[in-house]
Amino acid sequence: MKVHILYKFEHGPWGGGNQFLKAIRKYLINKGAYTDNHVEADVILINSHHNIRKALAIKRQNHTIRFVHRIDGPIFYYRDDGYYLDKMIFKINKVLADGTIFQSQYTRSASSARGIDLRFQDNRVILNAPDPTIFYTGNERKISGKIRLIATSWSGNIKKGFDVYRWLDNNLDFTKYQFVFIGNTPIKFKNIIHKKPMRSEALAEEMRDSDIFIFASKIESCSNSLLEALHCSIPVIAHCGSSNPEIVKDGGELFSDPEEIPNLLTKIVANYSHYQGNIHLPFLDQVGESYYRFIENILNKPQLDDTFKRMDWFANLRTASVLTWWMILRYLTSRARALFKGTRP
Repeated sequence: MKVHILYKFEHGPWGGGNQFLKAIRKYLINKGAYTDNHVEADVILINSHHNIRKALAIKRQNHTIRFVHRIDGPIFYYRDDGYYLDKMIFKINKVLADGTIFQSQYTRSASSARGIDLRFQDNRVILNAPDPTIFYTGNERKISGKIRLIATSWSGNIKKGFDVYRWLDNNLDFTKYQFVFIGNTPIKFKNIIHKKPMRSEALAEEMRDSDIFIFASKIESCSNSLLEALHCSIPVIAHCGSSNPEIVKDGGELFSDPEEIPNLLTKIVANYSHYQGNIHLPFLDQVGESYYRFIENILNKPQLDDTFKRMDWFANLRTASVLTWWMILRYLTSRARALFKGTRP
């Protein structure tokens, strides 16, 4: 079996989806199950709303090619253009996908509530995992001196928890804590040390040099930065919403109001080894194998016989293509508005 990931990979500092797909690609290459040429592929993995036009073109050229769709979101909850992107994602999923991978139980249930139609394909929840050659447990750490806090975000979207970071910047006792924020930010900090986005290797070193990870984003499908911190054995304090509880479990504490964070910091410091010992997450080889087995199962299942997705496939693809162009136009309009406001989606 050969898999192709239909995605434009970016190198250097980038968002979590890009980093995870790079890790899955590396896993499949090591397994001998990956091809960089989509023509040679038995199954194509598509991600969210990326490269949809090319996916449609491939389906027109080869009606029997299988597609597995990795879905995040719903985007509606944290981006201005999310309503239109979700509509496009759900339509493409219905038209193209033979199988659907959700990044968390939250994403599956929230997508169902938003109207995704899963009648015509298998679906499964598979958490993400970071590259274990980069994000791994360092030497045993003992807290001494100032407690070192860290937070990261590629996105500068204000909904990534920057109201919480602002509150901490104004109210945290910085005689006790050193706080480093790495990434893009729409606000200027007074006490928190801001560092620009950095490559994964450098970011992992920063994490291993830290004591506690602060994760304030309220709406997440399955945050890679949160997973990266936990895989470096850093206990976390995370917002209690969306998929965060599925990931954190007993490896940290959850908050709903930033005023709870100082007490939670004290609690974690007093029981540090307990929280470290309760970080339990699947590693990339387990996640990669889950992807491989799910994709293999999709490939081995017979396709629907006389119609594509029980509808005329050409009409279906034509409708999806028109819808995609319309969604792209709406997306670009919203993107221009966001850039004009000085935010990063």
